[in-house]
Amino acid sequence: MTGAPVQSAEPMEVGAARRRLYVDGLGIIVSAAGFGFVFGLAARTAGHYSVIDAMAMSLIAFGGAGQFAAVGYVASGVAWPVIVVLTGLLNTRHILYSAALAPWFRGRSFRERALASHLITDESFALAIAHFRRLGRFDPVGYWYPAIVTTLIPWNIATFAGVTIGDAILEPRRLGIDVIFPAAMIGLAVGLVTGRRELAAAVAGAAVAVVVSLAVSPTVGIIAGGVIGPAIGLLVPVSAPATPAEEPIA
Repeated sequence: MTGAPVQSAEPMEVGAARRRLYVDGLGIIVSAAGFGFVFGLAARTAGHYSVIDAMAMSLIAFGGAGQFAAVGYVASGVAWPVIVVLTGLLNTRHILYSAALAPWFRGRSFRERALASHLITDESFALAIAHFRRLGRFDPVGYWYPAIVTTLIPWNIATFAGVTIGDAILEPRRLGIDVIFPAAMIGLAVGLVTGRRELAAAVAGAAVAVVVSLAVSPTVGIIAGGVIGPAIGLLVPVSAPATPAEEPIA
């Protein structure tokens, strides 16, 4: 996972690649805002979170599914050490994301890589890795636009809205808010399937997640699918390896 990055056979021009990135990011902005609002609402209705608590969690933890899980655990009275362990396991997939992005960040400063690791999400990873592959090299805009503009900002603004005015919405499901995140993730997954490895990982991960979720719990299912799926994908030979351009875009 830390070898040479795989790029498109014919790298796109920077301007064209960025325009596609901006367009692809529009849907993620809507998704992040919708799901951030739902998180704020969940934190408010759980009865254990103030506005400051919810906002601090979205800024410091910034863990998406892990935040939702933590809200449920707190509401159920689970001990904090257990919550830390369970939410940590839920986000272990970020380790795999980091490993996939590491070759593209080679040569960047430690400070930049540290900040990038904090802001990584499913959405920012999917948009960034697809952009790098299309371009054939690292592009700062390709990571910071997805990480900050499409996820961090809308997520936190929506969290504030959800925790402050969320009481006005009695039943989010009637507005279809609850399907925004799953729909967005399906779209991202389809965009990332560019070869046999990705297809095998996606199919295996989804199958494992569904089976384990039904047999044990959704939390364990997500963890199992996120770990086993990529592991199976690694067993499949790479279909089209290539060497990226050496000079990054400033």
